[in-house]
Amino acid sequence: MIPVLLIVIPLACGLAAFFFTNEKAVRAWALFSSLITLVVSVLGLTLLKNPSYLQFQADWISSINSSFSIRLDGMGQILCLLTAVSYPLVFISTWLTKYKKPNNFFALMLLMQTGLMGVFLSMDALLFYFFWELALIPAYFLCSQWGGEKRIAVTFKFFIYTFTGSILMLVALIYIYLQTPSHSFDIASFYNTPLNNSSASWVFWLMFIAFGIKMPVWPLHTWQPDTYEQSPTAVTMILSGVMVKMGVLGMIRWLMPVLHLSFYQWGDTVSTLAITGMIYASLIAIQQDDLKRLVAYSSIAHMGLMCATLFAETQSGMQGVMIQMFNHGINIIGLWIVIELIERQFGTRKISELGGLAQRSPAMAVLLVVIALANIGLPLTNGFIGEFLMFNGIFASTVTQYYIVFTVLAGITIILAAVYMLTMIRRVFYGEANSLTAQGYALRLNERMALVIIVVLVFLIGVYPKLFLNITRQTSEYILQKASFGPLLR
Repeated sequence: MIPVLLIVIPLACGLAAFFFTNEKAVRAWALFSSLITLVVSVLGLTLLKNPSYLQFQADWISSINSSFSIRLDGMGQILCLLTAVSYPLVFISTWLTKYKKPNNFFALMLLMQTGLMGVFLSMDALLFYFFWELALIPAYFLCSQWGGEKRIAVTFKFFIYTFTGSILMLVALIYIYLQTPSHSFDIASFYNTPLNNSSASWVFWLMFIAFGIKMPVWPLHTWQPDTYEQSPTAVTMILSGVMVKMGVLGMIRWLMPVLHLSFYQWGDTVSTLAITGMIYASLIAIQQDDLKRLVAYSSIAHMGLMCATLFAETQSGMQGVMIQMFNHGINIIGLWIVIELIERQFGTRKISELGGLAQRSPAMAVLLVVIALANIGLPLTNGFIGEFLMFNGIFASTVTQYYIVFTVLAGITIILAAVYMLTMIRRVFYGEANSLTAQGYALRLNERMALVIIVVLVFLIGVYPKLFLNITRQTSEYILQKASFGPLLR
């Protein structure tokens, strides 16, 4: 029941939004839909957490043994909650932002939420691919219709990357389907189908490239900074806060347990790529003068750490990744909210043109500092819990002999993250105000509400992470059990 509602509510409300003619009405309708979805998600974690409420299966394309199979496991609960929390935050924080054809904008946003929920819930490979595409198509139109001046070229690049990844993933899924004894797309059939070593390697890389593009992992990242820069901020929040988690989920649910031998064999190679990307993105972030591009590159570094941790194949690392997916999403949305406020008020995102905002806008400064410190993993914040578990997971790995090297190199990015985040805070909020920033900015009620909610979540998870640890434990153990072939080869 709960999984069905998480898909049907945004789908029905999104389709209905196309027929609204009043901007205020469609904006309120979108917020109402997102709040109802949030309530349903919370019910699935509290009052209705009996397994019978958390799964649904029906015939879909029976001729090829593909069913409409959806279920809320621990990881799905975390990511559906992230999606359900993110949408109200986005709608509330951008309440005063004007859009041409607002009915189309909000309809596409809700349809994108439908696709995201479906990806996080799917337990059938073909259904997973269907929702994967359903999430990407609205994102394409949102970027191309409401983006910045360079939106056409940037969106075309985004489309080429994502479409290529989708085709590669479809080829891999069909190949695995043909190898299953019963020719079924069911996830259990995929988990129980052994592939020979030669075919498993190229299937692994097809799927890894698809998921690596979406995360993104270096060197498959080049679409991301431009897309984040040119997209409307509301869309950027969802792309960076939620959609990139599609790639992480794909690796955990559809790559690691299915191609566990190749996952083990190519682990050092992928970890090297991920950590190289972390250092590269962090160094590029230090050089950025544009706030959007700085946050975009910082996101690449954070996603690289998640990728490297997955290939360590440890319990603490796996739980750290699942928790950090939620933490990263919340934190980066908070950063985008502040960037949106600064750009709307002062007409610039250039760090060199700002300064002294803390004197005139102390509330915004305090809230941003908390979120930025969470982003670099300060103790007592949510970022610390996730990063501690991930670094512990890499160091405790038994599937690689380079665990110390990987831990040290990944740890360098903590220092680099502190450099670019603290430098950004100092240059934007402290020092002397200039003629542009002298007027300051007083947070509106909706903006203050969104940022305060994020700060509360930052400290709640940072102080009491057991809430999420309990949710993710069973799923992480199950995935590692299915992928436990690697350690036997040592």
